[in-house]
Amino acid sequence: MPTYEYQCKNCGYRFEKFQSIKEEAIKTCPKCGGEVQRLFSGGGGFIFKGPGFYATDYKKPTCCPNPCDNPKRCCEK
Repeated sequence: MPTYEYQCKNCGYRFEKFQSIKEEAIKTCPKCGGEVQRLFSGGGGFIFKGPGFYATDYKKPTCCPNPCDNPKRCCEK
């Protein structure tokens, strides 16, 4: 379930609410009872933890094992 961020239009209070996608958006501020609006957030990226996920799995390959001062010449095949 995602976490949604809200801000009160009346008092400016910002809060987060962990709720189902199917749930209706919150309409009233828990502090002053004013109208709130749901904010757009950057969201969270995926964080892979545990065995089986390695930094080398998604590493970009280098063009050659021994890079030199002229990458065009090094990478030519």
